[in-house]
Amino acid sequence: MWLQRTVSLKPRARGFHLIDDEILRALPELAEVRVGLLHLWLQHTSASLTVNENADPLVRGDFEAFFRRAVPDDAPYFKHTYEGPDDMTAHIKSSLLGVQLTLPVTAGRLAVGTWQGLYLGEHREHAGSRRVLATLQGQCD
Repeated sequence: MWLQRTVSLKPRARGFHLIDDEILRALPELAEVRVGLLHLWLQHTSASLTVNENADPLVRGDFEAFFRRAVPDDAPYFKHTYEGPDDMTAHIKSSLLGVQLTLPVTAGRLAVGTWQGLYLGEHREHAGSRRVLATLQGQCD
């Protein structure tokens, strides 16, 4: 089975956000897959996807604190600031973390670890909805 669908994520504030529920709601067919892969491709250059801690929201805040310090908006050497001081910094963070994930599917569920969740890294102060191209492939019962 192959399925491809664009998932529109709701707009979010700058920071790191769990998106598991939004992705799974948009892909009810995942429940039919016995073994397979779900590939997620974020169609933006100023946000990112990653997998990390899903229980303690402090982890997501610490991620944001780290990246704000590592790639500060007010760095005087950035020239690509046409859309504001977070413009170039958002592109760098997107490249550092990446815009794609490939996740295993087992028995109709994502086979992620107990404490793992899917993060959208929103790196802009005033971003809108984000689009994720989801491609599901696998063997169904």
